[in-house]
Amino acid sequence: MPRSKRDKDVSLTKVKKKTRETKVGLVQQLREAVDEYPHVFVYEFENMRASKFVQVRQKFKMNSRFFFGKNNVMAIALGKSQNDEYANGLHKISQLLKGQCGLMFTHSDKDEVIEYFRELKDADFARAGIIAPQTIELEEGPLEQFAFSVEPQLRKLGMPTSLVKGVIHLTQKFRVCTEGQVIKPEEAKILKFLEEKLSVFHVNLKAYWSKTTGIKDIA
Repeated sequence: MPRSKRDKDVSLTKVKKKTRETKVGLVQQLREAVDEYPHVFVYEFENMRASKFVQVRQKFKMNSRFFFGKNNVMAIALGKSQNDEYANGLHKISQLLKGQCGLMFTHSDKDEVIEYFRELKDADFARAGIIAPQTIELEEGPLEQFAFSVEPQLRKLGMPTSLVKGVIHLTQKFRVCTEGQVIKPEEAKILKFLEEKLSVFHVNLKAYWSKTTGIKDIA
């Protein structure tokens, strides 16, 4: 009688002893989720914000479970090939676990989940290290939106400023960031002062798997 896929041994020979128990536990949790939930989505983040993702978890807390990070362990749990996959077609999900991504197990309707994430876009302040989506420039002259007390901070960040009768002035035209270039720490702080939100938190669904249809790409 052929051996069930669910009887496959977990191979974690390369992990350290102190983390082995945790990783074996994660494998078990993932396999239990496969058994419990009919649908699995692979998702990836754009401009990850932990506080924003908490809202996503709250939205689906009654009927879903999320796993994030530890791509290799998740792949081991699902199976990296057709020979060791935990359920039919799951090895194809494992192949998509690259970079900043995760798995959503859910009882929710497939179309409802897809529509929710397509509409989920939340603007936020850009962090240092991301690519600027546009160029932001300030013209020479008064910056009346700022209190005079922040002038030393702006000058320290590299802005050519001076106080004129208690009002902060730019002494020359100043480029805060340039489209297509990496935002520097000082630029990120200036953008926050200016309340310019150039970053958009978004969760992109890469693929969908169900016990009845197998894996499907999400356009």
